[in-house]
Amino acid sequence: MVFIVHGTQRFLDRARGPFGGPDDTSDTSLGAWYANVLFWKPQVALFVNEKTLLPVLMSVAPAATVVDRFPASLSDVLLALGVDRRFTEAEVTRMAEHRLAKTNSRSVLGTMNDFVFMAEHIRRRDDSKDLLALSLWLAQTPCSPLFKRHGSPDRELAALVAQHLG
Repeated sequence: MVFIVHGTQRFLDRARGPFGGPDDTSDTSLGAWYANVLFWKPQVALFVNEKTLLPVLMSVAPAATVVDRFPASLSDVLLALGVDRRFTEAEVTRMAEHRLAKTNSRSVLGTMNDFVFMAEHIRRRDDSKDLLALSLWLAQTPCSPLFKRHGSPDRELAALVAQHLG
């Protein structure tokens, strides 16, 4: 099983891992992820799911293992959102291997830029929020690509999980 991380050039300059081919796809229920680096102190990686737009913020350091550590951070976010443990464990298990790729969706990149803007605003107002709390807050944000479906990443995720668990 493999998952694809479409990284911005900033992210790809720091992350380690094999590059996927043009026909590679993620074998996970959530599918591909997009990633960027935020130059905060310390540096933070923002991962956004292509299907649900679920955001996950985590520390970049050490950069060489950021993608290897991502499934654990995703698990924390999924469990904090109340996602069924069976789905969470199965998803993380499927993320045993990864491939890196360049970004190819301007829509997801636009959402990532919106998340960065909102996260920086929240950090200026309340720097006590940790990365998990900030991820959860962003997950509740209405996103225009989701308006005709479930409106926000947390609700889009809940619908996807319900579909997969039957």
